[in-house]
Amino acid sequence: MYDRLIEHKVEEALEDTPVVLVVGPRRAGKTTLVQAIKRGSRTYFTLDDPATLDAAQSDPVGFVRRLERATIDEIQRAPDLLLAIKKSVDEGKRPGRFLLTGSANVLTLPRVADSLAGRMETIQMLPLAQAEIIGTVPSFLERLFEGKLQGVRNNHVDDDIVRRAMSGGFPEVLDRESERRRISWARSYLTSVLTRDLRDIADMKKLTELPRFVQLLAEHSGQLVNFSRIAAGINVSHKTAHRYIVLLEQIFLVSALRPWHSNALKRIVKTPKLHFLDSGLLAATRGLSIERVTKSRDLFGALLEGFVYSEIRKLMTASDLWLSLFHFRDHMNREVDIVLERNDGLIAGIEVKASATVRSSDFGGLKVLEETCGSRFAFGVVLHDGTDVVPFGERMAAVPISTLWD
Repeated sequence: MYDRLIEHKVEEALEDTPVVLVVGPRRAGKTTLVQAIKRGSRTYFTLDDPATLDAAQSDPVGFVRRLERATIDEIQRAPDLLLAIKKSVDEGKRPGRFLLTGSANVLTLPRVADSLAGRMETIQMLPLAQAEIIGTVPSFLERLFEGKLQGVRNNHVDDDIVRRAMSGGFPEVLDRESERRRISWARSYLTSVLTRDLRDIADMKKLTELPRFVQLLAEHSGQLVNFSRIAAGINVSHKTAHRYIVLLEQIFLVSALRPWHSNALKRIVKTPKLHFLDSGLLAATRGLSIERVTKSRDLFGALLEGFVYSEIRKLMTASDLWLSLFHFRDHMNREVDIVLERNDGLIAGIEVKASATVRSSDFGGLKVLEETCGSRFAFGVVLHDGTDVVPFGERMAAVPISTLWD
């Protein structure tokens, strides 16, 4: 069993909050986590069990009425339970009463969006971060804003980074030794979530194009979202394509990364970028193999950017820093792959490069961002698959990707 970075946050929330909801993709390890928390002191239910689901759907209030301290798995399967939980909590606002998990973001559903405002804390749990896999305590985000990053030498960086990016972070993938078996699991997983999980939040009769749509999104991962082009690929409208992406975000398959903007810089690109939340699923969807990726830096570059984006998202869920995530591109196509804005307005930038060699020209987008932000700019890094930290000015450096999990 892996030690999860968010476990302490869940424990803390249960000490002072009536309802705690752990949300994230199916098979990311949510059930294992919540079953391990306060074992023996909570009644456990899973709505994947048909009899339990039927009871919860037919009489939500009655299902909740006698529960004092309970864990309810896969709450998105019976979202009306949240309304019953609200009623129960209002009658007795004791902390830690309900620990919930969800494989779809039920808080986006209109009938439950505001039902537990002020009564519930939501904690996101993505597949395993590299730090969780190897058992380290990461401090990359804190060191980034302090400008105090250090790298670790690795004599086999190229092979190591490719293997990590191709595998992703789902625990069951990591248990499979062969690449063929890992790809087989990923394909089965995609089939399952595109039917089972979406059925809980959408009308499946109108979503027959989704498998092909996901393939198109995989080809555009890491790029600016062109809704018209993607919609044309499956012969649907621009509006329908946008709706599909929203649904895929709700089941934590993809993420639309918003553009960062500033009043000091008027001419910027305001289109979001699209990322898969697991690089292993991205690789499987695109039909990539370790051999192909190793031979093609273009293929590796797109995969690596998605891998780093996902790692940053995972580190954010465990960090005490309050951060918002963006990308940046100006009208001259100078860009920064990831922009992090702290709640006090401080900015850090991350550029990803699938190479061990970093040149000053690789810092073009970061320099524009630094000039725009002025004193708000904390630090900028080009993450590369080499071994050394190389300073490129007072507030910039080339940094090994391995610092994400050192």
